[in-house]
Amino acid sequence: MNAPSPFSASLPDSKTINRAVIAKAAEWMARLWSGEASEKEKAACADWRASHPDHERAWQELQVFEDKLDGLPHEIAHHVLREPADQAWRKRNRTRRLFGLAIVLGGAGCLLRNSDMWQRRTADYATSTGEIRTINLADGTQIVLATSTMIDVRFDAQERRIVLHAGEVLITTAPDPASIHRPFRVHDRHGSVEALGTRFSVRQDESASQVAVFEGMVALRSSHKPDVAIHIRAGEGCRYSTERIAPVTQVQESAVAWRNGVLLAENMRVADFVAELARYRPGLLRCDPVIAELRVSGVFSLRDTDRALQNLALALPIVPVYRSRYWVTLQPA
Repeated sequence: MNAPSPFSASLPDSKTINRAVIAKAAEWMARLWSGEASEKEKAACADWRASHPDHERAWQELQVFEDKLDGLPHEIAHHVLREPADQAWRKRNRTRRLFGLAIVLGGAGCLLRNSDMWQRRTADYATSTGEIRTINLADGTQIVLATSTMIDVRFDAQERRIVLHAGEVLITTAPDPASIHRPFRVHDRHGSVEALGTRFSVRQDESASQVAVFEGMVALRSSHKPDVAIHIRAGEGCRYSTERIAPVTQVQESAVAWRNGVLLAENMRVADFVAELARYRPGLLRCDPVIAELRVSGVFSLRDTDRALQNLALALPIVPVYRSRYWVTLQPA
């Protein structure tokens, strides 16, 4: 009988825990195991674990593999890293754990590869939480990346393609310098947007994406019906998923005020305000349902979210309650 693989293992009760929670736990664990985590990241991890019982449960179920990985034969670790033990023990120990965690969670297709951390490190261009970045492509196109955004750039002889893995981009296209015209397209998990000489934004959320056009026009196609195009003109926007394209609505320039590091609220629900501000802030930000329907208008900083919360509290009968820097709840004053 063949000896069992040292990596043969499964998460005991993972079927009862949301896959996204397991993926997040794996991301935190990989970050801490890397040996590069800052004190702030360690605190954020602790806050995440404490924020819901399933978070701690997923963490503990992954933690049991640390002892298994610590017991791996020296020859296996040496084969993986091919470095002398007296020169790279600490590096090997970290990599051994990450390697083992990857196999435990499903090999090359494991959840770590779907995590934000993995995608940020492998994407052509990426931003961290709260970061806003402008890049200029070889054809003269300008792209502004919002918080937690990851894109790949794929230019070839047939097309200029941007793959949006996560987040939001504001794109100002330039005329194609190639002798043969190449269409400029943005692809995400829900569909594709083809620019027809334009300035537009695309935002991808978990269940749907949103396109907004500020100059020119785009052709929108859902991934379910790639042969059917809907034309969206300047001043219009549309939400789309893999299954359907919603009716076209009007959009304002304020929709991309984030490019200047501000959130422009116009009679916005507090619940929506919190959801938007949370995208630019590490950790957990939420509001009490009692105040969720209150309305707010004003200009708020996305670069200093604590200041934004203070200004919100000045405008409304609300108080931010800090359990930690990374766990804040808005409650009635």
